[in-house]
Amino acid sequence: MSGVIAAGPFAAAPGRRPPASARAPRDTALRIAVLVPCYNEALSIADVVAGFTAALPAAAIYVYDNDSNDETVAIARRAGAIVRHEALRGKGNVVRRMFADIEADIYILVDGDGTYDAAAAPAMVALLLDRQLDMVTAARIPVATGAYRTGHQFGNALLTGVVRTIFGRGVSDMLSGYRAFSRRFVKSFPALAAGFETETEFTVHALELRMPIGEVPTCYGERPPGSTSKLRTYSDGLRILRTILVLVKEERPLQFFSATAALLLLAGLVLGVPVVSTFLQTGLVPRLPTAVLATGFVLLSSLAATCGLILDSVTRGRRELKRLSYLAIPAPADRDEPWPPEPSPAPFAKRAGD
Repeated sequence: MSGVIAAGPFAAAPGRRPPASARAPRDTALRIAVLVPCYNEALSIADVVAGFTAALPAAAIYVYDNDSNDETVAIARRAGAIVRHEALRGKGNVVRRMFADIEADIYILVDGDGTYDAAAAPAMVALLLDRQLDMVTAARIPVATGAYRTGHQFGNALLTGVVRTIFGRGVSDMLSGYRAFSRRFVKSFPALAAGFETETEFTVHALELRMPIGEVPTCYGERPPGSTSKLRTYSDGLRILRTILVLVKEERPLQFFSATAALLLLAGLVLGVPVVSTFLQTGLVPRLPTAVLATGFVLLSSLAATCGLILDSVTRGRRELKRLSYLAIPAPADRDEPWPPEPSPAPFAKRAGD
């Protein structure tokens, strides 16, 4: 199940009221937590905190410092955020800590680099609640030439396509760092990744448990002048690809080991058929090492197929346990009361200091 809601302009005019479909319901008991993992984001963190304070006035904003060596912590505190620390570097490590520590009904996860539009958060919360979804992804729409480099777009499209082919459709921007989650997603998410590959884990976790998910098109801007990206295009791309392969092995072992078995069987046949043909013609086996190697490949193929069958049964049991853990947490409640009539100005209309 997937839904899409237009998030509105990246720099909406101050005082403009969002459309009814983009306003989140109000519930005094609804706890919303904005989670911001940060590493050396002193140039942007104040704007990020101010933007989400304006967009979601009732939300608690948590900035998790990942061992920064600049003024990120002091600036975040002055901006009004709740600052906590995770010394083990890597976005996945920070996400694991945040999901374990924070208790809320709705979670907004966003990078602290100032590239995401805080004004889209009410639309994401609205979609999550209106359709009782478990994850809403902000599908990025670049609004500046250098905001989303061509190489990154190609890599994202490639990796997203691989995941969509293997695990199913539902997400068009798998590597987006801006998402809204239900409590039952957060508290059932194992969070095993250490770095940027955690976004891949989000997507596969949702698709494997067949959670209801949606997307909101969201404007994506440039970092502030002087700020540099922590993403390393090739090394992080390879890590994400490796994570996909590991997840295929863990979540789809029958397909993974069947493909391995097929390759080993093919190698065995290529080596063994000429040997068998010679034996049928002459009654001799002149290439004994080749015959032994071919036999080994065929035996390994059988072993791989057997491992796939056994691990498929184990994985099914694990998936059932994860599903039961997920179902033990209440779904997002259906609420119809509209968002307060006086929205705050959109944070991307003007950066602090401009």
